[in-house]
Formats: sequence, C-alpha cells, structure tokens
Amino acid sequence: MIEDQKTIIIIGGGFGGLQLARQLKNSKFRILLFDKQNHHQFQPLFYQVASSRLEPSTISFPFRKIFQKFSNLTYHLAEVISIDPGRNEITTSVGDFTYDYLVIAAGCKTNYFGNKEIERNCLSMKTTGEAIEIRNKILLGFEKYISANENEKALFLNIVIVGAGATGVELAGAFAEMKKNILPKDYPHNDFSELKIIILEGSTHTLNNMSDTSRNASMKYLKELGVTVMTEVFVEGYDGETVKLSTGGIIKSRNVIWAAGVTGSIIKGIDKESTTKSNRYIVDRYNRILGYTDIFAIGDIAYMETPLYPHGHPQVANVAINQGRNLACNLKAENSGKKLNVYEYKDLGSMATIGKHRAVVDLPFIRIKGYFAWFIWMFLHLMLILSVKNKLMIFINWAWYYLTKDTSLRLILDTSRKKSGQEGK
Repeated sequence: MIEDQKTIIIIGGGFGGLQLARQLKNSKFRILLFDKQNHHQFQPLFYQVASSRLEPSTISFPFRKIFQKFSNLTYHLAEVISIDPGRNEITTSVGDFTYDYLVIAAGCKTNYFGNKEIERNCLSMKTTGEAIEIRNKILLGFEKYISANENEKALFLNIVIVGAGATGVELAGAFAEMKKNILPKDYPHNDFSELKIIILEGSTHTLNNMSDTSRNASMKYLKELGVTVMTEVFVEGYDGETVKLSTGGIIKSRNVIWAAGVTGSIIKGIDKESTTKSNRYIVDRYNRILGYTDIFAIGDIAYMETPLYPHGHPQVANVAINQGRNLACNLKAENSGKKLNVYEYKDLGSMATIGKHRAVVDLPFIRIKGYFAWFIWMFLHLMLILSVKNKLMIFINWAWYYLTKDTSLRLILDTSRKKSGQEGK
C-alpha cells in the first residue's frame, strides 16, 4: 500500500457501487468492494430469467472478471455486518476493515411490510438466484400439474403476481406469452387453457408511477394477453397454498411472486436519526449521510431532497449510476482541495414492456406506446449491458424468440435435494 493512500470501502456492487468503482479505477485511492454476491446483476432483465427467456449468465457479470485490470481495487465476497463510525471500521463475515471514506451502495431488499407468513411462502426477485428459483418453481409446477389430482390442479393453474409496477407487468406479460406460445407445444397432450396469470395491485392502476397514457396502455395490453388484473386489493396472508385478500376473497396457488415494494438494506451502526421510515439513509447534495463527514450513501438506499425532487429521487438505475459518477468526482476533488459538485437528477424517463410489440415509454417530452416503444425498450436495455459478448448473446436470444416464439432455456435446476442416496437414481 502506498504511504498516505486513502482507503475507500464500497458496500455493494450494484449500479451505483460499480459505477463508483469504475470511475476510481487506477486512481490514487485504495478501493475495497464488498458484496454478498460474486457478480454484478442486471436487475431490469431478471424477469426474463424467471420466464426462461434468458440464461442468468447473460445478465450476471463476475466481479473478479470486471476488476481484472483494476490495480487499486480488492473485491471481497462477504456480508457487511456492522459499521463502527467512531473507529472508521466495518465488521464483515470475513473480518474487520478500516476506511478513510465509506460508501454504502447496498441497495434494497423485498419489502413484506412485516408479514412473516408472506415472507416465508412467497417468491421474490431481487437476485439472480431468486429469478432462477422462480423459473424452477413455475416449470416444476407445470410438470406436477400433469399428474396432480383434480383437487390439486387448481394450485398449479394460478400464477399470482403481487404488485403492478414494471416488474409485475413485465413478468405477467412474459408468462402470458409462455401460456399462449410455448405450453401448447411443450405439453401437446395436456390442457393449460385454464392457466391464469393474476396481478394483484393495491392502487387503482398498473404502472402507478408512470403517466396516464402508459397506465391505460399497460392495462389494455395485459387484458389483450389474457392477464387478470385486480386493483385496489391487498394481500393479507399466504400460507403456501391460499392467498387471502383484503376483499375477503381467496386465490388458490402454489406460485405467488411478491413484487409489491422494497425497503432499504440498512446496516447496523448508523444513527436512526439519519434513516427514513422506509429505511433509506438521509444524505446531503454530496451524498454524505446526515451527521457524518466520511460516510456516504448512493443509489436506492440514499434519500436526497432537492428543489426538483423534494420527496427524494426515484429508486431507478440512472439515479444510482449518476450518483456514483458524481461522488467519484467529488472524492477526487476533496482529496486535492477542489470544489465539490452538488447532485441533481435529470429525469431521462421510464419504461416497461408487456410482451411482444407491447411497451410503454415515458420521456420528458413525449409518451410512446406500442411497437416503437417496444423497440426503444429493447435497444436501451441492450446498450446498458456491460460486455459486448453479453449484448450479442442477448440479441441472438431475443431475435430467435422473435422469429420462433420459443426458446430452449426451460431447465429445471433443483439443487434442494440432499446428495446422500440420490446419485445415480
């Protein structure tokens, strides 16, 4: 280590943490990056892994590969347990480490609103592994349906998605197309016409954070695909087979996917006064956490009030990426005695796709829907993928699916069985 070289610890290798690390590549700082996963995950395409359209490797990028040419960065596969601001130290599952600057980019986790039963029995989709778990369970459910008795069949004929944000509607569209284009070919001797894809949403609209044009179009597209949308309804309980609704009704299903919100992945050690009720760290315009001079937060976990966003920025990838870029500039500037730059988010728009030729795009100056919006969605997501190789692999998969309405990625990878006595059987 170079004498007087300052150490920056980054917790989390999502969009914000990765962008910060890349901007500080081969700089005068010593960088330590900690993440519980060994790879960066492209979350906007998790739903395509869950619906068997993409392999997980095409949207997952090993950190050690990404950082091969970083002379000043060390990556640790570890969980950060606590922070000791008084000692400038973090405690992790692989030991204790000291810092000069600490950047928390831990992102968010699924919010079950304190309902342990729902947390225990629902599927979530915040990691690549969880997306694979959804794929496994949905595909395994189709196999079990074939031999199930009449009383059990209903449990496999309802796929329930809780939450009608972008994740919810994109999943629903993908499963609806699977029902229409793939199941009749995969199971020619079985009738899946009664399979229902159901969205449950607490508000009055799908895509509640987008424009009225996009809300109305998304509802129209979902109905065209045969998706059942139930609005102004909440899930009060789920025991693994029965979904209990706030209206008093129930839905029988063994496949319930929770996409109804997120909460910040806060770490023990930061004052509660510096944290919002939704578990986001309150930061100033330089992403410095309230009450601290050398601890920062960026991305989904950071809550920053600005004149344009008095209630905080949206929890989207663009905010995280640009906060990471701005913080890198400020850390360099602070280290050399230069002026710091305040952060402000420039809204580039939002989008969602609901099946082939069906998408909605809200840009600052125009609202687009249909085929052209679908093309924009594909192009922009493809451009955000890290490597040229992965861009090409995704493009080939998309092109093949476009031409054939099919893929060959429906593998059930069940690793839950104990190895003892299973080999060779």
